[in-house]
This record gives sequence, C-alpha cells and structure tokens, in this order.
Amino acid sequence: ALGLFTGIGLSEAKARETLRNGALSALLRRAVLQARSALGPALDKATGTLLYNTAARLKDPKHLGFLVGYIARREILTDLQLSAALEYVRSHPLEPLDVADFEQACGVGVCITPEQIEEAVEAVISKHRAELLAKRYHFNMGLLMGEARNRLQWADGKTIKNEVDLQVLHLLGPKTEADLEKKPKAAKARLAPAEKQKVAVVENGDMGTETQSLLEQLRGEALKFHKPGENYKTEGYVVTPNTMVLLKQHLAITGGQVRTRFPPEPNGILHIGHAKAINFNFGYAKANGGVCFLRYDDTNPEKEEEKYFTAIREMVEWLGYQPYAVTHASDYFDQLYTWALELIHRGQAYVCHQKVEEIKGHNPPPSPWRDRPVEESLLLFEDMRKGKFGEGEATLRMKLVMEDGKMDPVAYRVKFTPHHRTGDKWCIYPTYDYTHCLCDSIEHITHSLCTKEFQARRSSYFWLCNALDVYCPVQWEYGRLNLLYTVVSKRKIIRLVETGAVRDWDDPRLFTLTALRRRGFPPEAINNFCARVGVTVAQVTMEPHLLEACAREVLNEQAPRAMAVLEPLKVTITNFPAPKALEVLVPNFPADESRGFHKVPFHQTVYIEETDFREEVDKGYKRLAPGQAVGLRHAGYIITVQNVIKDGSGRVIELEVTCTKSDVAEKPKAFIHWVSVPLACEVRLYERLFLHKDPEDPSEVPGGFLSDLNPDSLRVVHNALVDISVHSARPFDKFQFERLGYFSVDPDSEEGKMVFNRTVTLKEDPGKA
Repeated sequence: ALGLFTGIGLSEAKARETLRNGALSALLRRAVLQARSALGPALDKATGTLLYNTAARLKDPKHLGFLVGYIARREILTDLQLSAALEYVRSHPLEPLDVADFEQACGVGVCITPEQIEEAVEAVISKHRAELLAKRYHFNMGLLMGEARNRLQWADGKTIKNEVDLQVLHLLGPKTEADLEKKPKAAKARLAPAEKQKVAVVENGDMGTETQSLLEQLRGEALKFHKPGENYKTEGYVVTPNTMVLLKQHLAITGGQVRTRFPPEPNGILHIGHAKAINFNFGYAKANGGVCFLRYDDTNPEKEEEKYFTAIREMVEWLGYQPYAVTHASDYFDQLYTWALELIHRGQAYVCHQKVEEIKGHNPPPSPWRDRPVEESLLLFEDMRKGKFGEGEATLRMKLVMEDGKMDPVAYRVKFTPHHRTGDKWCIYPTYDYTHCLCDSIEHITHSLCTKEFQARRSSYFWLCNALDVYCPVQWEYGRLNLLYTVVSKRKIIRLVETGAVRDWDDPRLFTLTALRRRGFPPEAINNFCARVGVTVAQVTMEPHLLEACAREVLNEQAPRAMAVLEPLKVTITNFPAPKALEVLVPNFPADESRGFHKVPFHQTVYIEETDFREEVDKGYKRLAPGQAVGLRHAGYIITVQNVIKDGSGRVIELEVTCTKSDVAEKPKAFIHWVSVPLACEVRLYERLFLHKDPEDPSEVPGGFLSDLNPDSLRVVHNALVDISVHSARPFDKFQFERLGYFSVDPDSEEGKMVFNRTVTLKEDPGKA
C-alpha cells in the first residue's frame, strides 16, 4: 500500500499519514486501482493528486467509482473541475445522476484555447488600464486574475496568471525602484474608550462585546451550517428515496426561512447554561433572518408545574427575545400517537414488558419481545392507551441501536398522572427520544441546536424521521456552559431548598436566571457573557467573576448613583450653616452630568460609615480621624472632628464636627459618602454559596455538595440607611451606591422598609479571580 501511494506522487511521509487513516486509505486504494486498470500502472502526479483529493473530500463513497472514471478518461483534469464535481454529487444525493447535467456543471469537454485566454486578459486589462498606469505594480493584480477567471470558468489558473504577468509587463515595462518599495500600511482607526464601552453594552438581546458580538459569531456559524432545504449536505444525514420530495415540501412551507426552537422541560427554572441555549437558538435565527419557537417539552406530567411554564417564558423575554410561537409537545400528542401506530405497522416498534431496572445501562439483556408479531404489539399498545397495564408493566420501544450503544430506546410509557393541558385524556406519554425529532419535523425546524450530550441521540433522531417518512431536520450540537462554585441540577437545587440552604429557586446565591434577575444582574450582562464565552463545541466551565465583570460594565452605564451607609455612625455638625436642611444636587452619572441630577437633603445630622472614622491613624489612612479632615461627596463641605462620643463599653457612637466650605479650606486627602434625613433599609450582601470550585466533585468534597456550603454566603444588614432619592424605586430597579457597589431593589421590599441586594462590588475582589 505504501508503494501504491508513493507511486501516485505522495511523499513517503504523506503516504504513511494516509495509511493511519483507515477510511481514507481504503478509498484511495480503490481509486488508484481503478485508475490503473484504465491507464496502466504508471500514473502521473497530476492524476495522483486528483485521485487523492477525491478520496479525501468525497462525503459519500458510493460516488467514488463514478468520479474516478472521469479522472481516468481525462475528462476531469483540474482541481477546479473536481471541486465542481464533488459539490454536484453532494447536492444530488439520489441516484441515478443526470450525466449530461453533471458534465455541464463540471466543465467536461470544455476546451479553452490560448487565444480565448489572451482575449479575456486583454479585456480585463483594458477595463483597468487607467488605474494600472497610475498605480503600476502597486495595483492589485489578483483583481485581474479573478475577473479573467470569471470570464473563462474552466481555464487553467496558472495559464491565466502567466498571461496576466505577460500583458502587464508589456503595458508597464520592467519594475522600477519605486515599484519595488513596499506600500505603507494604512493606520487602523482606534475606538475611543467611551466608544469601546458603548460597543460592549447593547440592549434588547443584540449582544455585543469589544471584539465580536454573538450575532456576528452566529452569522459566522451560518457558513458551517447547512442552508435551509440543503439538509442532505450535512455529514451523517441519511438520505432516503423520499428525502428530496420532503425537502421540497418543507421549503414550500417555510419559504427557505431559518427555523430554530428552544425546547425546555417545564419542571424547573432556567439557569445560566440555558442562557447560552436561548442566545444560541434565538440568536442564530435572528442573525440569519429566521424565527425561533419556544416549545415546552411537557411529556412528563409528574414533574411539571404552571409556575415553571410562566417563569421560562418570562426569562426568555427578559433576555430580550420574543418567540415566533409558543408551542407544547402536548399540542401534538394525537399526531405522535398516530405515528406510533404507524411505526408498529412498519415493524419498527414493539411493546415490551421488561422492567425499568432491566433495561438501564448500556448493556441490558435483549428484549424477549423484540420480534413479537405486529398485530400483537398493536393490540397491546391499544391496551396501554386504555390503561389496562400498570406503570412499569409495558413500554413501546423502537428497534434501533443508538450511537452510545443503547439499544431500542423507549418511545411510550404508562403514567397515570393527569396532564396540565390534556387532563385525563392520556395515560401513556411519549419520551424525549420519540417526541423531540418529530415535534421538530412538525414545526419544520431547519436547525435543531442542542448541547453536546445529545450527540449520542443524533442517529436515532434521523432514524425515526426516516422510519416514518416525514421531513427530517438536522441536529447540531454545541458545548454546554457551566459555572464554578455552583450547582444547576434541578434535583440538587430542590435539595438546597428543602434543607433551607437557600430560600427558593430565585435565591440570589443561585445561578438560575430568576435568581440572577433578583440579585440585580441586567439581561444585557448575561447576553454579553454568553457572547464572550462564544459559540463553542467543547464544554466550557467559567469562573463567576467573569459574569460579574460583564455586570459591572453594563451597570456602570445603566445604574444611577445614590448614597447609602451600611454601618451608620452619627455625625453632628455643630456649626451647620443654615437653620434647616439644605438641598444638594447629586449627578445621576458623575462621568456624564447631561444625564441629570437628583436632590438629597443635607442636615446638621449626617451618617457616615463606621469604617470611615478611626481614632488612631495608620500610615496610608486618608479618611476621617481627629486632626484629619475629609470632604463630604457632592456637598461642598469639609468636616473636622471636634469631639468623639462613646457609650459605656467604649464604642464610638457619635462624632461632633465642624464644617468648612470646600472652596476656602485646604483640599482633604479623601472624600467620603454620607446620608442625611435618610430612609431605613435592609441590605443583603452575598458571597459564593459553596467553598470549593466544584462542589459536586467527590475528590474535592467527599461529604457531598450539601457539606460544602459557605456559612458566610449571606450577610443581612438590618439597619442600613439610604438617601431619599431612591424612595420611589420598584423591585429590580438598580443603583450604584457610591463606594459600596451595585445594588438592586428586592421584591421583599415593603412600604417603609426597602430591601436591597448587592449585585456585585465596584471592583473585582483579587482573591476571587
């Protein structure tokens, strides 16, 4: 075999590399032997190259002999012709091929004379003559080549290049020193910092980053994905005699529009991983002018609740997307049942009585009922539907082996649980393996995008659609998005709720989407995070601080400033300059005062953070201390300590100070935030819920995830104070409390007692990076 491959011009290293690829070497061997039987044992290198490229690039081996015949007869002579031939057989999967159409598409028999090439190049040079004379050899000669090749599709590229070089030399003469000088590169325009920030924050689901938005990435993915109606061009797609007719009908219904779907199970709340799925499915459709369905996979009535349906749709819309249609797998229960009967009629499904425990795992014993008569399975399946079998006593199974080795997956099982939409109509319910691809087919989905763990189900996806002779979409897989220091499994979150570790699915320490919203993460930040993670095939596990960084970027632009004090220390200004409170104008966004101001009162009693005062000054300490004044932010005054008042235990409970207008006093080392005539509020400060990066890893956490809870994941400040500018804020409104971080109004807020959740600190904690 090595001699066979080096005999067609491959280097020994390339030949050995080819031999390591069993499928490629088998195809190439067949191709070489066929060509040698027609041309003799000695094949020239050009023919050898064509044979190698055919074997390497051909998707369907059944066309190998057909293509090699054209190469052996010297009817396909160039790589250009071969590329056209390979594209033709890929686009025409059904046999027999139309030989005349194939030959026309591949330039078979087309003879390009030197005179034709000369005339074509002359015409192109004449068109660009003035610019050529002006720019001389700095002109883009590739343009001439491209236009000449467009005029003569099957002309040899080298011959065209030689003719272009010859005619350009005749027109311009030899290169001069000026022609040899390198053309200076044009300087790239750089975005100003403010412009960069605007690029990073885009609203309404149009995700953006400083590099490439997710929509741009998804437009890029469109080059890898098939075009609507060209499903058969996807590797591994199974073509049947009815495929092309079904695709034609599909295109007539969709008009060639991209269609995707987001198909969550309504038995839990969406989490950060679902945010990537939402962005990918809705974003891919949006990026390519298509539509996306929100389809609830409601095939397991035991675990489904109305609150999950509502929350899922809320989260999709919160992220900035509107479904083209909201559908349910249960919408199609009648059709799915009819197709199940048809599958049995075709001998592709049977009723089985093996117990769940018997068919678990990858090597269960074969079903003794696999070959039972069709009529018997039809009667038993009808008995299942009528409720004559108990749960676990009978299933309908499909006759196929999946990619992961699992044999005969279950299509229907018995469940005596009323369905939230269909009531008691059914006591048999279809499984994911049966339902998913058929619902995609009914809705004429073009791209069934799912996470990588479903790759093992791709063959069953194609098999079932083809077994029933219905339109077969294409399943594409991408990598899941995971975060460290958290759990997202529904079962584990339920355990956290049941044990009281968290309050509910929207506890701000979780990474469900409802929890992130409650904590104050803007949807744009989550979308930006998904964009930065990118469209990846491999599973991605990210640090939470990267999501927090996206939140800071968005909140810096969106969250107006306010002042709050978490640990208040009373300060009395003994020489307050007015008999009553003054009004201070505070900019909503200090970096851009055009975005407005709000008023806060400035009274002789103010409150500052306890940590902003020390009786003894350390080196580097710049805030308030006896003998060290500070400025009050926005007030225009500087305060100096005159008297420190303590309680019986020696704790400082009040300061008496004097104030001086800042324009006549020496500039202080620091300015601190403060409140006056404030509102009392509760503030909840959050840290990571778990101590280890992977709380589910038994090597890191042998006691299980519940043993890894961080005892300091929540600190409640019951008696914080906030300035009155926030008094009309509603749940989920967001603010930057100056010097403290970004905060969001919690739904627990009541009249007279607001509650704020800290979303993120102003700066990243270096210990968390």
